[in-house]
Amino acid sequence: AEELALKLRRGEDILTQRRRRVIAIPSFKESAYAAHEHHSQEWKNAKHRAQWINTLRDYAFPVFGDLPVNEVETDHVMKALTPIWHEKPETAKRVRQRIGAVLGWATVYKHRSGENPIASASPKRGGLAKQSAGVKHHAALPYSQIPEFIGQVHGLDESAEIIRLGLEFTILTAARTGEVRYAQTEEIQGKDWIIPAERMKAKRAHRVPLSIRSREILKQAALITGPASDYLFPNPRTGKVLSENAFLQLLDQMGQKGLITVHGFRSSFRDWAAEKTRYPAEVVEAALAHTIRNKVEAAYHRTDHLEARRELMETWAVHCTQPGSVVPFSRRRGA
Repeated sequence: AEELALKLRRGEDILTQRRRRVIAIPSFKESAYAAHEHHSQEWKNAKHRAQWINTLRDYAFPVFGDLPVNEVETDHVMKALTPIWHEKPETAKRVRQRIGAVLGWATVYKHRSGENPIASASPKRGGLAKQSAGVKHHAALPYSQIPEFIGQVHGLDESAEIIRLGLEFTILTAARTGEVRYAQTEEIQGKDWIIPAERMKAKRAHRVPLSIRSREILKQAALITGPASDYLFPNPRTGKVLSENAFLQLLDQMGQKGLITVHGFRSSFRDWAAEKTRYPAEVVEAALAHTIRNKVEAAYHRTDHLEARRELMETWAVHCTQPGSVVPFSRRRGA
């Protein structure tokens, strides 16, 4: 007690000295697992939680995982990222962000101090070269994972049901987000959905054959909304047009923000049709409401392939909603 009293009179910080003796500096790997646990409640999607730590395990741990976290410098980060920076650009960006998150966590918990090395390991600071822009595609979910994804959508009890139904309808019809958000009751004619020209990208009216499940979704939505709104999937609070961010917020709730996009489901549909069916390309393109740029070729394709598309969209709906289902090949001419 006398010794401590003497230190206090000399102005020494006894508590800080004691903490420095007691707290051992963890390795980067130990810090990564601790940071992962700290942030785990932010991710409701188990796959995303696993991906977060697995990318560090694969690309950062082999380089500096055993190094004390306060000794990790820009050179170490560069050594881990450089081999994949151009070969796997999206993965490299995520690894860089996650390394930064771990080092940031370590700073907050007094395991390191100073600037985060991730700042220097960036194209803006000259640490890493700029990645080539290439063709930027909408992030898409592999078609094999869509049945599981839709099952997860159904399990989101916290979300407004009308938004969940709207997202599933968007996937099953391979439509654009804006086409669904502004869809109105009067556009449903029998088993088809007629989208007026003013809402179509190509400025031509588009007929969408509705699968059995798509029609079930419309019935469910109608029971929720009643006659209060003209929209098929209105804003749950106002009854007006659904917010353009409604589906994105749902993806965020599922831990998929930045990993997939709503528009990307159109790519999932196209990949599925190409790899798992024998429907002619012009039928698939018609389902996506794509225009044929070659005028000569377009002159020979004046039909909208409605009946072929009806069969195609029913098969797609079965794939999306019945895991493990067998996809029948089309027997139509050109198959």
